[in-house]
Amino acid sequence: MPRRARVIVPDLPHHIVQRGHNRNVVFVEGRDYEYYLDNLAEWKAFFGLRVYSYCLMTNHVHLVVGANDCPCDIGRLMKRLAGRKTRFVNK
Repeated sequence: MPRRARVIVPDLPHHIVQRGHNRNVVFVEGRDYEYYLDNLAEWKAFFGLRVYSYCLMTNHVHLVVGANDCPCDIGRLMKRLAGRKTRFVNK
């Protein structure tokens, strides 16, 4: 199935879902959630994005993120979050 491009509109909130690989569990312990939220705080500030809400489930995440003027930054945020979380779990 081909990937569909996400349409990013500056200054509007966007609902984003990110799932674990094959919908596997991503968050097992409290420290898993804390690590993710620490990274979310760090990278949203780095990219200048607003996070309006989040819901961390055991195997996926829902975020409502306000886009800035650079349409690539939401994707960059999600890439950083997934990469750090993957390294954390694998370690």
